[in-house]
Order: sequence, then structure tokens, then C-alpha cells
Amino acid sequence: SKGLVSWMFSVSVPSTTDSQSFHLGSCPRPSVQEDFNYMGTWYEIEKLPAVFERGKCIQAAYTAVRVRTPNGKINSIEGVAEVKDSSQPAILEVSLVKGVPDSPYWVLSTDYQSYSLVYSCFDYFSLFHFDFAWILARTRALSEDVLGRLHEKLAAAGVNVNHLTVSSNQTGCDVMTRHRKKWEQGA
Repeated sequence: SKGLVSWMFSVSVPSTTDSQSFHLGSCPRPSVQEDFNYMGTWYEIEKLPAVFERGKCIQAAYTAVRVRTPNGKINSIEGVAEVKDSSQPAILEVSLVKGVPDSPYWVLSTDYQSYSLVYSCFDYFSLFHFDFAWILARTRALSEDVLGRLHEKLAAAGVNVNHLTVSSNQTGCDVMTRHRKKWEQGA
């Protein structure tokens, strides 16, 4: 059966530009998480640069139902992630904007309690590809020890961890958390 997940990303206004992660050849096919279930809030800790994602306090809230968009000053986008093959539920196709092709969203690894490693890659005629990777956490920070282990996992999956950036300043985000909780309660 196909699984649908609704997303809400809270991001602030973009301030800088970074280049994408470009490589020759086809996309790699890393292994993904077994026995997958991904609900709840995840905070972005590190990522490969992505022109479509800027700001601070970046987070995603995954729920099994569609939700209304919030009123207020928080920039957000809602999308749908669909499991195309129920035997591999950690490989999803994400639709964020109507009329734009779905994006791959592969959960490579998660312990469900503290971290998640996500990978996405776009292959262009097997000549070159652009890839994206994210380290997500259930809290707004991870220890250097945990980050080091996660970098090793990403490198084993073929991700150039030297291009990872601290993607989102997660300090001063209490206002966003209070707004999100108020919004989730239907206020």
C-alpha cells in the first residue's frame, strides 16, 4: 500500500547562495533504513548546499494526515511524500510544488530517537548528477561524537562529507517552536 505523509517546513528568509553538489556519472544507490516509520519533528543540523533551502531554525514535522497551513510570519511549505514500493518504505518520492516533478527522499539511517540521515539525487542521462544530503535530529543540536559517526555513515554511502555545511542555525528558535505548537493545537 502507498503511504502518504504531510510535511510542514518552517524556514526563514534566504540570505546567501551556495552551489549544489555536482558529480559526473549516475546517482549512487546507497542502502536505506529497514523497518521504517518516520513521524514527528526533525531539526536540520547539517546538509549539502541546496539553493532551494536557506535560513535558520529549519525543521520538518511529519504527520500521517494533511494539515492546514499556518497564518503568521513563518515561511513554510507543505508537501506529500509517497512510498512507491511498500517493500522499501524508506525510499519516498516527495511532491512540494504542483507541476514540478517529484523528488527522491531516501532515509539512509535513523535511530528514531536522535538522528536521521537523508539522501536525494537527481540523475541526468547518466552523465552527471546533483545530490543532496541532510543530517536531521530530534533536538536542535547533536554532539560532535554523534556527528562524527553520522559523517562516517554518509561517507560510506558515497556522500562527500567535506561539502556538508552547518545548515541551519538552531539558536533563538523558541519563538518558532511556540508558534508551531500553537498552530498544531488549532489556535
